Amino acid sequence: MRRFPILRRVASAVLVIPLLCASSTESAALEFSQWIKELRKDAVTKGVRPATLDVALKGVKLIPRVVELDRKQPEFTLTFRQYMDRVVPQGRVDKGRQKLRENRALLQQISGKYGVPPQFIVAFWGIETDFGRITGGFSVISALVTLAYDGRRSTYFRGELMNALKIIDGGHITAKAMVGSWAGAMGQPQFMPSSFLSFAVDHDGDGRKDIWKNVADVFASAGNYLARSGWKGDQTWGRPIRLPKGFDQTLAGHGTRKLISEWQKLGVRRADGTDLPTRDLKASVVLTEGPGSAAYLAYNNFRTILKWNRSNFFAIAVGSLADRIGDG
Repeated sequence: MRRFPILRRVASAVLVIPLLCASSTESAALEFSQWIKELRKDAVTKGVRPATLDVALKGVKLIPRVVELDRKQPEFTLTFRQYMDRVVPQGRVDKGRQKLRENRALLQQISGKYGVPPQFIVAFWGIETDFGRITGGFSVISALVTLAYDGRRSTYFRGELMNALKIIDGGHITAKAMVGSWAGAMGQPQFMPSSFLSFAVDHDGDGRKDIWKNVADVFASAGNYLARSGWKGDQTWGRPIRLPKGFDQTLAGHGTRKLISEWQKLGVRRADGTDLPTRDLKASVVLTEGPGSAAYLAYNNFRTILKWNRSNFFAIAVGSLADRIGDG
């Protein structure tokens, strides 16, 4: 990919400071136009039809807010307790139980096919978009253009931009209707374009993989993602635990996996102080914020959740919400 270091500096200034001299603004606009032309050529070589690009790239704009959000993500600015209070409030638990009841037949059908319990599908759905209520208001194409152009992670986001153009070209959604998060995550399960191409499912057989409005496709796509990412249908995700006094902190982290019986011998117990389960699964001890913080025993499915979102906070939130929904 050709790079424009001067362009990136000028473009960044245009995004943040609107009162630049006319010549600088014009220069930045010309260089952005050239970047778009090269992007278009690249997309055509990857099989995207010119007619699709005519529509998808028409009037595309850089979005300053996208750059701001890319540098301040909630998992990195909130404490664990703040994060959990925000992501797994009682209201979301109650709504999750309601949604599970309303969609029980469909969820059981999809659970039977992919081996993922209904409460976990509902938990992902609830945390990602509040059960489809908040799916993002950014143009996915403009957001990905901004991030690909910004330079911090340009290679990754350029690839996602190409994938988004392929999705539009495939007739699954129009460019105008393709809205999502600031980072390009789309629809009710908030799939990145690459995840859509790999895991989205046309569950109702209408010829479109509609993760925006079709809950059958939403649930099946989530189930397919998790199943193909290594979900074990006969296991849970993990559990909160209590560590013994003097616990060797070097044993914490995903790099160390021991049988549950081994953790039991080391003095690890359930959060209420009772013995760990007797089933000998392999597990890791995860500390939410370092020594002395909340601790969890993480099983295989915890690692699978991390393939969806590489955040321990997120994985714990999904598992905790699923447990509370299931308990209801």
